[in-house]
Amino acid sequence: MAAVLETNISEYPLISRGKVRDIYEIDADTLLLVTTDRISAFDVVMPDPIEGKGKVLNQITLFWMKMMEDLVPNHIIATNVDDYPEPLHKYREQLQDRSVLAKKAKPLPIECIVRGFITGSGWSDYLKTGEVCGHKLPEGLKESEMLETPLFTPSTKAELGAHDENISLDKAADLLGEEMMRKVEKLALSIYTRARDYAKERGILIADTKFEFGVLDGELIFIDEALTPDSSRFWPEEGYAPGQTQPSFDKQYFRNWLMEIGFNKQPPAPRIPAEIAERTRGKYLEAYKLLTGEDLKL
Repeated sequence: MAAVLETNISEYPLISRGKVRDIYEIDADTLLLVTTDRISAFDVVMPDPIEGKGKVLNQITLFWMKMMEDLVPNHIIATNVDDYPEPLHKYREQLQDRSVLAKKAKPLPIECIVRGFITGSGWSDYLKTGEVCGHKLPEGLKESEMLETPLFTPSTKAELGAHDENISLDKAADLLGEEMMRKVEKLALSIYTRARDYAKERGILIADTKFEFGVLDGELIFIDEALTPDSSRFWPEEGYAPGQTQPSFDKQYFRNWLMEIGFNKQPPAPRIPAEIAERTRGKYLEAYKLLTGEDLKL
């Protein structure tokens, strides 16, 4: 099957075309979320797709959301095109395995980030201040070192093309209210801890991840994506060594390639060579197989 760079479903209004997802409004209570093969890095969407990537992301999300159902309900209504409204059936080839019908919730105004290892922007902040989002950390930590206790480190939600910014728990409480902020913090840490322990048994270290939650009928629910190679850093446990950048199963490989060629993190983005696209695709598929024990047929 050909890559899906974007969808054009005329029967329903397109309400968002994000970095990866196309979102349609089915009715007042229901959304169609389509995970395309677009890839973004440094908040810039690339001109070329990674074939099959959207299916990998969608299936990993469904895997984790099912595992976490006892911790938090999620937004999923249906995952099979046969169960979608009839006008969508003619788009089966594009939609199957890479889309969900979802309940429409009000998203929280923050990104819910959990860090189990010191890396990325957290490492940069630590080098400058000894802190990450207001959390004071021990002196002498090495890059990529595992933290004694995972940290909840929220960030702002930037518009497409802009950059999220780390914020303190106090700022998050200003945005959410103290009670909701604490509830979200506890939930995010619980989900991360379960996923971290599960993945470690299968040879993957989840260094950090980003969750999205929403409110529906006064209840907090799990929305968007869950613990995917796009929203997380996945490192192979084999060969893990603090004090350096780690190899990864996520799109960090792709980011590293962009840095090597001197990409200035601004549009227009470069074209993706076939070899880089295939290696990136392979890392997504490998992560899926390690987590689920199954090969994903694309």
